[in-house]
Amino acid sequence: MTTSTSRVSNSPDDPPIAAIFLATSASASRNQWHRFRNTSLVSGFILFTALLLLIAFYPMISPWSATQPDFSQPTFAPPSLDHPLGTDNFGRDFLTRIATAGRIDLMIALLATTVTLAVGSALGLISGYFGGWFDSLIMRLVDFTLAIPTLVLVIAIVAVLGIGTANIIYAVWIVGWVTYTRVVRSETIVARELEYVDAARVNGASHTSIMIRHILPNVMVPAIIFAMADVVLNILLCSSLSFLGLGVQSPTPEWGLMVAESRDFFLKDWKLMTYPGIAILVFGVAFSLIGDGLAKALRPKG
Repeated sequence: MTTSTSRVSNSPDDPPIAAIFLATSASASRNQWHRFRNTSLVSGFILFTALLLLIAFYPMISPWSATQPDFSQPTFAPPSLDHPLGTDNFGRDFLTRIATAGRIDLMIALLATTVTLAVGSALGLISGYFGGWFDSLIMRLVDFTLAIPTLVLVIAIVAVLGIGTANIIYAVWIVGWVTYTRVVRSETIVARELEYVDAARVNGASHTSIMIRHILPNVMVPAIIFAMADVVLNILLCSSLSFLGLGVQSPTPEWGLMVAESRDFFLKDWKLMTYPGIAILVFGVAFSLIGDGLAKALRPKG
């Protein structure tokens, strides 16, 4: 009777285990990198980078003021080398005002979105993990906030706090966290019952460690993707409030305010209303592409 045994080869021709591990790791890294090279994500980042460079550096190199009237320049001037987008009714360079307004809108949108993402995700994580009375309290508060239209609620908050850029941010903070809480809570409720969480409990991990190290990285993807769309919504919200006279005040440029101030001159120079609208549209497209690209890159395979 012949017995066959498996043989572990130690031949010099066999690849070392370390080399196999490094090759596998390199292949996984390349696959992960290719996931983030999808067309939507790359196009969104290119568009956003171009806009960011414009609003960051053009006001620094422009010889014109974004706020002070300049009656030495013609009003409602057409585009030229001195004024690439022409001038407004006060002789101010319109491209300088567009770029300066972009700083304000982007600052408000990013600051408001970052805080609401952090606070809403933290509340959703704690609520979904522990449940109980805290979960019931947070969910009733979420339901109450969502029952009121966001714009109406923000207008009411700004009316109480007062007109100004800072109060717009505070109003968005008060209202904007609820969506992130719902998204992260629903994902946490599912994740806390999975095997890797049970394994962490068996190994003696604390609740804080389980939430932060194990659950949070696996539930944040939907919230991050939504945050890209929320940046656009916050820009539109800021522009809407300024258009209604409750946001940024003149002479500080802001896209919604610039549209409102140009209404009386639409028949004389329609471009004054069009350029701020195009700026809002382009920012919206950039962040929408980034959000769509992140959804494709972070989506679980299989």
